[in-house]
Amino acid sequence: MHSSVFLLAIAATLAPTLAQTSTSCDPTKKACPADTALGKAIEYDFTQGASQDWTVSTGAAPTFDSNGAEFTIAKSGDSPTMSSKWYMMFGHYDVVMKAAPGVGVVSSLVLQSDDLDEVDLEWLGADDQHVQSNYYGKGNTQVYDRGANLTNPGSQDGFHTYSVDWTADHITWSIDGQVLRTLTPQTADTNQYPQTPMQMKIGSWPAGDPSEPAGTIAWAGGAIDYTKGPFTMTVKSVKAVDYSTGTTYSYGDMSGTWQSIKSNGGKIGSNGNTNETVSSASVGGSTVTAVTTQHVSIAPITATTTRSGVLSSATGSLATAIGTGGIVAPTGSSNSTGSGSGSGSGSGSPSGSGTGSGSGSGSGSGSGSGSGSGSGSGSGSGGNGTLASSGAQSGTGPSPTSSGFATQSAGVAADMKPAAASFGLLAAIIAALAL
Repeated sequence: MHSSVFLLAIAATLAPTLAQTSTSCDPTKKACPADTALGKAIEYDFTQGASQDWTVSTGAAPTFDSNGAEFTIAKSGDSPTMSSKWYMMFGHYDVVMKAAPGVGVVSSLVLQSDDLDEVDLEWLGADDQHVQSNYYGKGNTQVYDRGANLTNPGSQDGFHTYSVDWTADHITWSIDGQVLRTLTPQTADTNQYPQTPMQMKIGSWPAGDPSEPAGTIAWAGGAIDYTKGPFTMTVKSVKAVDYSTGTTYSYGDMSGTWQSIKSNGGKIGSNGNTNETVSSASVGGSTVTAVTTQHVSIAPITATTTRSGVLSSATGSLATAIGTGGIVAPTGSSNSTGSGSGSGSGSGSPSGSGTGSGSGSGSGSGSGSGSGSGSGSGSGSGGNGTLASSGAQSGTGPSPTSSGFATQSAGVAADMKPAAASFGLLAAIIAALAL
């Protein structure tokens, strides 16, 4: 892994350390196979065991127990590291972990591409108060001034959540939800902003081993005393989000720019699009099953109905249906009464009866020469919301009205009796006076 060595006098001694970040095929120099894309969001709970999405890249394999994945250094030569089989093209990770103690021991989280773009977090076992953040572009290690120490007390005593968010516009390093460093293409060294598909590497390595160069040992805080070990880095879980989609990522040319990257079956998400499809990885032993869960945003439901040509919209949690019907009494001596239910429109006739429909219920009576009566009443049902409808009847003569309303909650209408009878009585009085 790259190291934030700040003493230029010892930079030349770091060749063995830099060799740990190598590539089998550099797409900026020749044609290379496409990289397998993550293309989604996924979470690994390593307290349940290993995952088939990861492979041992150097040293011994980590072990798994109820604490998570454990990367242990017990003797010279130990350097347990695992790498993801997938790549992300811009993305985000959250890792819940506890760094390893011990002078000379380094715990690390690394994003690295085939052309050696890199984004790092490294913990020195000799310093339990800080974590070192770093970045590299195209394997350029001519200078070692890109690192920054982030305050991180208690990194070896308990679990913390470490996050990196990576887009075409920024890289942020965060601890327990607090952003502690931000890098942009403008603030990065020239042509050094990481921007090509990267896989994730997790592990610990013995930077203080006697076989390492003197400069590396000094950076790591001193030589390892293996008699004080073993020294264990523990990773409880990893959540990774690929901001791009597709099955593979390939380089369209040898420029190494993000604009040259091609997605097979998807698209490049340069600005951190929100991926609503989240897969959780069930892990155990050496097998893993990915289960996809769709996160759905549920919008308020709007119900729309039509009653006798009157458009009624329902929104909200309570719906009230109101209907009115006009009762008309022609001249004459006949009396009429009417009642109805339904849509709020009705008719009256000299025979003395009338029917109507609406939302609500009601009754009315009137007298006159000839008759016409009607009422608007009925019930309405629908989704959560407020339903309004109206209906009218016509005849000849004065026009008392009847009205009704119904209250609906959760799609069930309950009729409430209106004051239509009083209007019918008033109609009778007016008709009698007319005689």
